[in-house]
Amino acid sequence: MIERTKSGLEILKVAVGIGILADILLRATPWGLNVFLFNVAFAAGMLVLLRRRAPEQLTGQTIALFGGLIFFASMFAWRDSMELRLADSAAILSILSVLFVPKMNIAAKVAGVFHYGVAFLWSSLNSMFAPVVLLSSDIDWKFVPREGWRKHAFSAFRGVAIVTPLLFIFGALFMAADAAFEGLVQRVFNFDPTTIFTHFLLFGLFAWLSAGYLRGLLIKTAMPIEAFVNMQTPASVTPKDDKSPVDRVRAESGEYPVTLPNDRFVVDHLNSSDPPNCGSEPEAEGPKPDKPKKWNWAKIDNSVIPSALRLGTVEVCIILGLMNLLFLSFVLVQVPYLFGGMELVQNTPDFKLAEYARRGFGELVVVSALVLPVLLAGHWLIRRDAPFASKLFRVLAGIQIVLLFVIMASAVQRLVLLTGNLGYGLTTIRLYPMIFMIWLGVVFVWFGATVLRGARQHFAWGALWSAFLILGATHVLNPDAFIVRTNIALMQQGREFDMNYNFRLSADAVPDALAALPQLSLDDQCSAKVNLHILYRQLGQTRDLRSLNVSRKIAWYELNQNDAIFHQVEGCQAWVQENLKLDDESTK
Repeated sequence: MIERTKSGLEILKVAVGIGILADILLRATPWGLNVFLFNVAFAAGMLVLLRRRAPEQLTGQTIALFGGLIFFASMFAWRDSMELRLADSAAILSILSVLFVPKMNIAAKVAGVFHYGVAFLWSSLNSMFAPVVLLSSDIDWKFVPREGWRKHAFSAFRGVAIVTPLLFIFGALFMAADAAFEGLVQRVFNFDPTTIFTHFLLFGLFAWLSAGYLRGLLIKTAMPIEAFVNMQTPASVTPKDDKSPVDRVRAESGEYPVTLPNDRFVVDHLNSSDPPNCGSEPEAEGPKPDKPKKWNWAKIDNSVIPSALRLGTVEVCIILGLMNLLFLSFVLVQVPYLFGGMELVQNTPDFKLAEYARRGFGELVVVSALVLPVLLAGHWLIRRDAPFASKLFRVLAGIQIVLLFVIMASAVQRLVLLTGNLGYGLTTIRLYPMIFMIWLGVVFVWFGATVLRGARQHFAWGALWSAFLILGATHVLNPDAFIVRTNIALMQQGREFDMNYNFRLSADAVPDALAALPQLSLDDQCSAKVNLHILYRQLGQTRDLRSLNVSRKIAWYELNQNDAIFHQVEGCQAWVQENLKLDDESTK
């Protein structure tokens, strides 16, 4: 059995196991411990295959990425916030994509953002379509041992596939012909077709995607562009006659017939050798045919695009110069508000604080996010034969980053106004963009330390891990609980408290919400208790060990311990029945 077939069979076995585990573990919702266990099994399967079939890929960077994958999977068993779960899922998908970067013959830690994007696209395409190649081409089924049960497995499978539609047809006819037979069939096959379908769907989906992903990660194949470039062999290139002079003499004397090199006698072929500069024929005059250039992902530069799209000194000066002027004009308008304090903001005529805060924050976050790809693309497009353009870019880009930090400070000030003691409180759509801006600030500092200093190859790896660190710190912060604590503090200072929003956050916020319950008004307490009790009932219905989550477990315990508070406030029961139309049993 050839190695490619062995690798394909091992990938197929691991993919089937992953599909079975996915059906067993991930059917239970809401997700919690099951996501962690599934990812541990998936990572273990990948590590075993890499160790057996591609040990050269088990570098320090790969091990670090596996550690990040397990960490973010474990967060599903800790936090209950939907926003954090989406971010964890994005982090896991990013790690799975970055693991494909070595397939382009480039180390992950020196790859660029472009390489990460190509790796994401290539891993996605492999996951969707590579199983077809794995089953039809990689595995040579003729060489698969057919001993024991394998000897008759294919015949049995084919027989079942042929007879199944016949059984359905005749069975349906018999059931229509006799009610007693119909009752017997319904009693014997008493199952829900939807459940059977979902089992096969979940198993098939994860097995298919896993087989494609693992196949692309382990079996060596050329990347699409690389394969295309290598196929461009000029038609004028003809196969070289590699027969040595000794072979030609023997052939001419009739010692053995003239044959292709691969058909020569083995002994003669091994013994024949050319001394230095011997047997070389004069080369034909004329231009030599161009040899195809091998695609090198590690050395990709802007030479792959038309020269008209590359930037020189004039273009860099105009583009970044005008952008800096625009940024500077905005900064000059913002400086009085940044350094004049809250009084200047409030005392400015025809100036509405709410409009200023709400209107500006989101737009400035978008501006901050757009500057990074613009600078990265601009740096990549600079012509290599224009060293002064590179120096000018460093200066102007540095100025733009400084101006951008002032703009980001303005965005932070608007968020403080919007969520401070004169604002409207903190929400997830205000907190998470702020966390995103913190990450952008770190990334821009890293941009200056790498790209602007001629070490662009280290930028993407550092930006990726800074995102992972910020996301990990966000889990420690516990955003939903932080939001409730902040809004309660504002309520104590006289600000309005949105009970419906704060008491409908995830289970992460339940302990802080319970602690704040006595500080609410009577109506707010009644409404809050209803929301908490609805959550309590939902958590009580989630007893499957696969859905274990630390935050949900703590929330259920806290609510269970404080169950008596739902009936402590006089008039609350009547309020519930009047406003929410709930019976006594549902509010116990």
